[in-house]
Amino acid sequence: MVESRGVALPMLGYGLAAGDSAETVEAARLLRLAQSGDAAAFEALMRIYEVRVARTALRLLGARQDAQDAAQEVFLRLYQRISRIDSAGSLSGWLYRVTVNVSYDILRRRRGRNAVPLDAGSLSAPSSAEEELSREQQRRLVAEALRTLPEKERAALALRDIEGLSTREVAGILGSSEATVRSQISTARLKIRKILRRRL
Repeated sequence: MVESRGVALPMLGYGLAAGDSAETVEAARLLRLAQSGDAAAFEALMRIYEVRVARTALRLLGARQDAQDAAQEVFLRLYQRISRIDSAGSLSGWLYRVTVNVSYDILRRRRGRNAVPLDAGSLSAPSSAEEELSREQQRRLVAEALRTLPEKERAALALRDIEGLSTREVAGILGSSEATVRSQISTARLKIRKILRRRL
């Protein structure tokens, strides 16, 4: 939990970082095999990244079905363009970038449509039975607050605080400068804190 002027915020960061070395080595091996036409290697590669792709899409879109649709589109694009990817390191960044772009496309298509509330059950895990109810309420409030952010701020915050990427990686994925990403993340965190202060 993070304290902000009397409001306790659930920590947003969790999950695997993109730079796990054993995973990167395995992903590089599978990428080479998939590029030579090995379908089983492509499926194994998908299994490595599917959770991160789906989780990022869910944070950006707020609706589980839309996130599943986005993940399918991301992996379809990967299949179509796999020969153009140089290494497992660039694959991870490429997947995040495509996930953000596909999610933006879905958001633009569904403007005016009511979204299903974001499932924020994994933003932070309760540490005891007494805290479970209030933590669950806080997770739901954070999820609702995320949905109110503009696309770029939501993407920057999701990639930095939820996916655990560095500011430099986020900037590369979003095609922005590091200063812009830092500003977007700072603004997004401030907005979420304000919403939580009002609601709590």
